[in-house]
Amino acid sequence: MFATLHRKSLSLSLGLLLTGASAGAWAASALPAVDAGAAPADQTVHVTLVLKLHHQAALEDYVRQTVTPGSAHYQQFLTTQQFAQQYGATDAEIARVQSYLKSQGLSSEVLPSHLAIRTSGTLSQFGKLFQTSVHNYVSRENGHRFHKPATSPQIPSAIADVVDVAAGLSSEKVYRPHHVSSRAFASLAAANAKLVAANNKSAGGTNSNPTASGVPGEYTVGDVANFYNINPLYHRGVVGKGSTVGIVTLSDFYPSDATAYWSDIGLATKPNRITQVHVDGGAAIDGGSGETSIDVEQSGGVAPYANIVVYDAPNTTDGYVDAFAQAVSDNIADSISTSWGLPEIFNFAALNVTGASNTDTTDVGDLRAFHKIFLEAAVQGQSLFAASGDSGAYDTVRDLGAGTGVGEYTAPLSVDSPASDPYITAAGGTTTPYSYQFGTGPTQSVTQESVWGWDYLQNYFNQYVRPINLFASGGGGGVSVYWHKPFYQQFTWGIRRSEPNQSLVYNDPSAGPTTLLQLPSHFAGRNVPDISLNADPETGYIFVSTVDGGLASGEGGTSFVAPQLNGITALLRQSTGHRIGLWNPQVYALQNIFGYGFFSPFNSVRAGDNWFYDGAPRYNQGAGIGTLNVANLDVFLRSGF
Repeated sequence: MFATLHRKSLSLSLGLLLTGASAGAWAASALPAVDAGAAPADQTVHVTLVLKLHHQAALEDYVRQTVTPGSAHYQQFLTTQQFAQQYGATDAEIARVQSYLKSQGLSSEVLPSHLAIRTSGTLSQFGKLFQTSVHNYVSRENGHRFHKPATSPQIPSAIADVVDVAAGLSSEKVYRPHHVSSRAFASLAAANAKLVAANNKSAGGTNSNPTASGVPGEYTVGDVANFYNINPLYHRGVVGKGSTVGIVTLSDFYPSDATAYWSDIGLATKPNRITQVHVDGGAAIDGGSGETSIDVEQSGGVAPYANIVVYDAPNTTDGYVDAFAQAVSDNIADSISTSWGLPEIFNFAALNVTGASNTDTTDVGDLRAFHKIFLEAAVQGQSLFAASGDSGAYDTVRDLGAGTGVGEYTAPLSVDSPASDPYITAAGGTTTPYSYQFGTGPTQSVTQESVWGWDYLQNYFNQYVRPINLFASGGGGGVSVYWHKPFYQQFTWGIRRSEPNQSLVYNDPSAGPTTLLQLPSHFAGRNVPDISLNADPETGYIFVSTVDGGLASGEGGTSFVAPQLNGITALLRQSTGHRIGLWNPQVYALQNIFGYGFFSPFNSVRAGDNWFYDGAPRYNQGAGIGTLNVANLDVFLRSGF
């Protein structure tokens, strides 16, 4: 099946196994960076002004009604223009902001949603506009160079009643692709290491997809169909026709990667179906390009006749916000996924923000910007999905590490953003059944689908091969300490509050332990993930990426799950004849009412852990509600349950 593609070398370091890319390329700065002086005054940057919503409480209520059978506005999704008229900034407000920007020598462009105004200019102009100076900085951890305001920017009083967030004054944050490889085990284990399938059949699934490989580490979208009972939809001719999936990403890619993947596994697809939209000048072909290839290959492979629109932007907060804003304002895609993120707490005090509390959740600008865009998507019926991260219950580990030694950070329980937002579906990860053996150790097995956490492999290596440290590779999950528990989780068994005594501490070589952020205890926050699918690289996938050398196997991470859910939504869109809308209220209601069983849309994930949260026969912070039985979910959605 895969003979026509060149298999990538297996000689990767353990560091790449844990990070999926160079740590220096993606890590954020938790310590104060070194001030390198004023940034060039004539440097041109993009800044997006995210505008305040009108009637936000009414908007949230309308969103709830669109996905609640029997409600007055059930499935009555709005157009972009209707959203703008009912909830966006008024024409007069926009004219006032644009007039003010023009007086400062800045041109501007308004999104049709009336939710954002894009502008560009020099750092000198924006420094004057926001009453700050912009300096260059160098990260003390990894040498990352960036610019950001030297003091807190101030929204001008003349437009402060309209403008909520200004995104783009800082280039400090770079987001991480949630992709992990198992190939480093080839150098850690003896030459006779092997993987053999134990039981590739998921509850309710069928082993009948002709594009499936049946081999752990070399799974395809056909295996996903077998695991999660998608094949009955294909047998009915449901292949995504009439649907459009959107991908929001921060690296450009080669579309030929996707077509090569589909062709090589023998999957028939709609031709010429990929459209690229380069936002803010577009992203580069770089080390994250394989992530974009994964997103397109998986979403478009699950829904082989759906159209695909890829929105790529530079890897900055402004780029990420603009890509999402464009994808939602265009309102072409019926569903949208992203596989990039950063720890939610990187928006807090460690990055010059006050932090969350039990009573105040209005202080983090970037999270607010995404939230407004996600609300628009929900009311337009666009389903959103985000990878929940690959550091288990300790989301900062991939960026900052974990330890108690000098120059090291602690690892508080934390979740990933934007997956933690209540208006996006957080995609978690599992390990499907398989057997494994390394070195001279015995063959052992994962006998049931389990929460993905690599402590099971660490224990094996420590006992039979040699000690290694895989902490905390696994499916992201836990409790947000920014977003309150949403209405759809109010009656879900297993929802938890944040744990006590969680703090991010840096053991400074000169000053000793320094607490950078104390997290709220017992915070009644949004729990993630929502839905999980196979993500463990040991039971992972093949994908094609020119940047990564061609065909690679042993690939995983929750970055596979988000686009798979995106593709599943395209199938459900065709089957039901309408957009699905925000998944979360619907799937939680179904699980609360119908639980698990032969006719349920869900399979409980009762085993495994993500280094802190255990699997359970209910909602759990390792796998969420559980995995899908897509054919059953389709029946419920078509019936209006």
